[in-house]
Amino acid sequence: MAAPAGLAQDLRAALCATPLERYGRLDAQRVPAMSQPEANVLILTPMKSASRYLDRYFAGLRKLTYPRPSLSLGILEGDSTDNTFGEVERALATASFRRVALLKKDFGFRMPDNTARFSAVYQPARRAVLARARNHLLFGALRDEQWVLWLDVDVVDYPADIVERLVSLDRDVVHPHCVVEAGGATFDLNAWCDGGRRRMSDLRGAGLVRLDAVGGTMLLVRADRHRDGLVFPPYFYGGRSRWIRDPHPLGHHIVGEIETEGLGIMAKDMGVECWGLPDLEIRHASD
Repeated sequence: MAAPAGLAQDLRAALCATPLERYGRLDAQRVPAMSQPEANVLILTPMKSASRYLDRYFAGLRKLTYPRPSLSLGILEGDSTDNTFGEVERALATASFRRVALLKKDFGFRMPDNTARFSAVYQPARRAVLARARNHLLFGALRDEQWVLWLDVDVVDYPADIVERLVSLDRDVVHPHCVVEAGGATFDLNAWCDGGRRRMSDLRGAGLVRLDAVGGTMLLVRADRHRDGLVFPPYFYGGRSRWIRDPHPLGHHIVGEIETEGLGIMAKDMGVECWGLPDLEIRHASD
């Protein structure tokens, strides 16, 4: 049965007023983002045994110049061997944010004592847990925000206007350059292009650059891309993707990318580009 003429006209008007998104391989044709200062941004940080970094972490947040009524904060603590959760809870009691979410989730993973956290043999398990922590935090904390800013607890210095600078680019996924010393070597080696052959320090002076994979020390993601299904795979994702590294530096038996690098490959497969800012530096703790 045909719809009444008036109803049909109303439906056509509603459809014409509804913004549609179309994804291309190189660029997303999308509805203009809310990149004005009033856009709501959710800062997300997974934490584990992080007590020694908390003073600098919260000091950095207090210095941010982004409008406080538009900033929310989400933290997930898990598997700590210190009192990270309690210390964060106390710090949040006096924090000034639009909204605060503190989550607790233990995954039961602990590396052997006196083992460097970047030890290759433990990387798949460690990063799988970190990916799960990020996803639990994302799903537990995200509400109505337009942007998500991932910020590691051991990032100790960044420009006070970093949020404005990243949001103003109006890109789906943006990663600044994480170093330990200004002008020094790249710390976050998970951000790369050309099959892992070039990292941020190789791209200085190039402006805004396309990346194949990203790190999570600081990463801005349009919240709707997360809602579309862009997450941190806790497994090696992308076995059929042309963007992965082959052979993989962790072993010839590994195919695909995991955690933040996996997110980068997943974004590519979704037709969403990742971008890097090799000349916009943030500093990571040296210890």
